[in-house]
Amino acid sequence: MKTRFKSALKMVPVLLLVFLGGYFLIAGVIVLTLYALKEFTSVFGEKKPAAWVFVVSTILLYAGFLIPQIRMYVVLPWLFLSIVLCFLSMFQMEKRDLMQGLATFLGVFYVIFLTFHIVLVDESYLQQAIQIPVTDTFTLTLSGIHSYLWVVILAAFGTDIFAYFIGMAIGSRKLCPSISPKKTVEGAIGGVLGSVLLCGLFGFFFLRGGFATCIVIGIVGGVVSQLGDLSASVLKRKIGIKDWSSLIPGHGGVLDRIDSLLFTAPMVFYILMIKATLFGVV
Repeated sequence: MKTRFKSALKMVPVLLLVFLGGYFLIAGVIVLTLYALKEFTSVFGEKKPAAWVFVVSTILLYAGFLIPQIRMYVVLPWLFLSIVLCFLSMFQMEKRDLMQGLATFLGVFYVIFLTFHIVLVDESYLQQAIQIPVTDTFTLTLSGIHSYLWVVILAAFGTDIFAYFIGMAIGSRKLCPSISPKKTVEGAIGGVLGSVLLCGLFGFFFLRGGFATCIVIGIVGGVVSQLGDLSASVLKRKIGIKDWSSLIPGHGGVLDRIDSLLFTAPMVFYILMIKATLFGVV
């Protein structure tokens, strides 16, 4: 427990990137994505997916996103190009088998595509961004504390923390014993309640007009984040590993830390999209 706590404290500076947002966050997410892809690639032994596809796909996605004129239209063309690249990686018939090709597809969509939603939440739905004039023609915009990206973090990690401690305290009925033997039904329910509590409090104090949205995110996020965690456990069991890496003592690797975020960030982004479409506001 002490090792896990110390390792968690070392991750706190990463939250600074969430506060800064914008280009700072994009740079951080790119680094996170590339390292997560490195972890993902390393666990397949000699049957590694095509790492060059991951690098090219990441560059294409973020290079396109950084061009304002095409930012809103970049995802679908990127999806098409990434699919083409995945198939191209299998053209070397004598070097790559079908499973390597499928692993390449999985890395593109599971790591690159899902992680990209962290940037989408930050870029699209800032409530009260901090404006800092730098020159007469340039103003630096920081996400600050009034961003739905904090709700993503609270829903994902709040669920994880509450589920862990409530499961330890009163958990008795196994949730998915074949996937994650330590998870309990009581812990899962506690995780959802914890997510609702934290998201609701944040929405009430920091997101003007966003309280109801945060409650919805808390409920759905409490479920979805646990699905993300369990899905990662399924992947690791199928591959035959306990953690993606040993980068963070007591926590595993980058992918082990963000597995719930990979499902929660898209969920929050699409909830906000639906709300904006129906009501014209976030």
